[in-house]
Amino acid sequence: MSTTETFLSPEEVAELTGVKIGRGGHTREELQVEWLRGSGIPFWTNARGRPIIARVAIEGRTSREDLPKKKWQPKMMMAG
Repeated sequence: MSTTETFLSPEEVAELTGVKIGRGGHTREELQVEWLRGSGIPFWTNARGRPIIARVAIEGRTSREDLPKKKWQPKMMMAG
């Protein structure tokens, strides 16, 4: 499976979030991340701040193995 099949393209992320350009002093990527968090869609953020979404998170596959795994965090970091 190629990278383009594994992850949504930037154009697909823009279509999903409805955010194609930055505004209000925020970049497109910042606004997309905000929308994704509010929508509960699992994603990663790459080194450039671009949201990376596994295609399986959108396609409704039920296998938990296909979804991104959460990073371990000490309990004190999860508070708040």
